[in-house]
This record gives sequence, structure tokens and C-alpha cells, in this order.
Amino acid sequence: MTADIQHLMRPGTLSLSSLPPLSLYVHLPWCLKKCPYCDFNSHELPSTGAGLPEQRYLDALCADVESALPLVWGRSVHSIFIGGGTPSLFSPAAIERLISDLRARLRLEADCEITLEANPGTFEKDRFRAFRAAGVTRLSVGVQSFNDTHLQALGRVHNRAQAIAALEEAASAFDTFNLDLMYALPGQTLAQLDQDLDTALSLAPPHLSVYHLTIEPNTVFAKFPPQVPEDDDAYAMLDRITERTAAAGLQRYEVSAYAQPNHRCWHNLNYWQFGDYLGVGAGAHSKLSFAHRVLRQVRNRDPRLYMDHALDATRPERAVAQSTEVARSELPFEFMLNALRLRHGFSLADFTERTGLPVTAIQAALAEAEAKGLVTRDFQRVVPTERGFDFLSDLQALFLPEDANP
Repeated sequence: MTADIQHLMRPGTLSLSSLPPLSLYVHLPWCLKKCPYCDFNSHELPSTGAGLPEQRYLDALCADVESALPLVWGRSVHSIFIGGGTPSLFSPAAIERLISDLRARLRLEADCEITLEANPGTFEKDRFRAFRAAGVTRLSVGVQSFNDTHLQALGRVHNRAQAIAALEEAASAFDTFNLDLMYALPGQTLAQLDQDLDTALSLAPPHLSVYHLTIEPNTVFAKFPPQVPEDDDAYAMLDRITERTAAAGLQRYEVSAYAQPNHRCWHNLNYWQFGDYLGVGAGAHSKLSFAHRVLRQVRNRDPRLYMDHALDATRPERAVAQSTEVARSELPFEFMLNALRLRHGFSLADFTERTGLPVTAIQAALAEAEAKGLVTRDFQRVVPTERGFDFLSDLQALFLPEDANP
């Protein structure tokens, strides 16, 4: 690993004046049932009754973090996100051990945000207070819908009543939490979306994420596509979401995220602001900055292979399946893929600081975006317009490397 660090520290074509904030992502890959729309690295628990290999997986995570320490030496961690899969399947004792292990190896900020993804099943709801006692500061509750028919179509293992009970418990046990919804669901009407919003907003969530259902490759829905609303109907649904969240006092600070004041998800904000993150666990991704380059890594996707490699005392770095430097030509698009999702856009100073590139690298694309009415800008900031938000993919594509454009 020492040789790798020396390699990363050598001179290069970029010049980053300072390093961005650092977050940690921990992937716990198991779930009770794989949802038909899900393309995340998640794995159904075996029906053999073998259960979760909690301790061995935690041992592997520890070894993985220790192996990665030279890459983040001396840096403070501002946020931790424990995602999956369904991390709330892990016992509170396991989560407490995980957080304790991380504190022993990394420098966590005193107010470090520690988020745990949770599903609304009764079994998991009963653990919420214990997760809080274990050190979790924020829950992200994957509700997706309050309509039992839609929940069934999405392959969810909870129902409406369990979702409401879980959110009430989350509000009681935590100072802040995220409620995740989806729209443009199979067979969903605008009236049914309104009913979902009625229920969600009645629970006064401090943070609401609302995602458009997309049919991803290599999923059950890709193989057997459901009948989803037409594009015009989906746009009408998004307009309704934006209108009703604003009326409820939730600020739209990112394309899919709405929050009460002081309840924005810091971890996700760091992603969108092109901050750094170390990802550990099966299939986890990392993005780490150095003085003259930006590095991306991916861990082994298969949980068993990941554990075997991470726990190999002779070569624990084999848990990393892929490690590549981001090409200079790709950095503008990588930055814009994140920053243009933010309601308030980004400062030109942040672009230079986070990519190590001069502003001239994006001037032509910015001029085109402005001419098309997709952004407004001055000498300090670039902000997506309403049109830019509506056609975000088109806006981001303007920053693709020239050889990547069709």
C-alpha cells in the first residue's frame, strides 16, 4: 500500500489547492427480498436459515478500513452512511460494534452525521431505538409508497400500516430522519400520488426524498417491463410533488430531495458537491482526491468474495476490485453530474478547487447551457434554471468529453 500512496502523490496534470470534505459509505448487502426494480448490489438472505454472517462481515469491514487508512490519513470524517441492501437487518449490537470499530480507526467529527437505511417492517421498527442508542443519528426509511397495491407491485415486504408505524417510531426515536418515496409507479394515477403525499406530509417528515421509478438494466422490471405512466403524466406528478412540498414548508434543495430548515442530508450533500467518500463493503464505490489526481475505487461485489479477500491478512487490498484515476477530460462531467442536481448550483471557485481544473475547461459548455436557457450564471455561481432541472440529463450531457458525445 505504501508504494500505491507514493504513486498517488507523484506530480500530475491536476492541481487541487485543498482536499474536499470526506464521508464514509458502508455497504451491508443483504435484504429479505430483492425488489424487481432494484439494481443495487443487494443479495437475498439464504432460505437455508443460515442467517447473516454478521461478525465475519464486520471483521472484513474492519480489515478493509485498516487497509484503506493510508489513503485518508489525517483526514476527518464528516458523515457516515450505512446503506444496502437492508442494513436494519443487522442487529443493534452489530451496528454498535461497527460504529465503535470505525471510531477506533478514523477521526470522526464531533457532530458526525451517521445515517442508517431501514425498511418499515415491524421486525425492524422494533429496533429503531436500539439503533439510536448504538450511535446512529439519522434513519433513512425506504417507504416508496403508502398504497398496498403499489407496494405489492414493487415487491416490497411491508404494507401501508407498517410504513406509517415505522415512520411514527422514527419520529419518536430520532431528531431527524428521511422518508423515501417513489412516483410514476406501475398503474399509478395523479390522484393516487396525491394520496401518497397526503399521508407522507401528514407525518411531517423533516426530510423527504422522492424518486422517479426508472427501469434499470439487469433487473426483473427490465426483463418484464410494467406499465408505467406516460412521460407527460410523470412530469405532472413531479410538478405536483414540487408544489405540495413547498406548501408544506419543505425546501427543494436537490432534484429529488426536500427538507425542512437544518434537516438536509449532509452525506448526500457531500456527494452532490463533489466531496470525497471512502466506500467499504461489498460493491462499495470510493472517490478520493489527492493533490494532483482524483481516484475511484470499487470493492468486490460478491459478499463472500469480498469477505475472503478483505480478511486475507497477506493481501487485504484485494478487496478492491478496481482502482482507476479519473481522466482529466472526464472531470467536468463527473463534477456536473453531481453539482447540477443542486437547487443553488455551484460556485466556480468550488469547481476549480474540487477538480483541479481551470474554469476555462467548462466555459464553452456553460455558454451553450446558458444559450439554451438551462442555467443562469455570473462571475461567481452557476445555477440550473427550472428548465435545466426539467431537462437535467440534457444539461449534464453538455459537459461530456468531446469524444464521448454521439
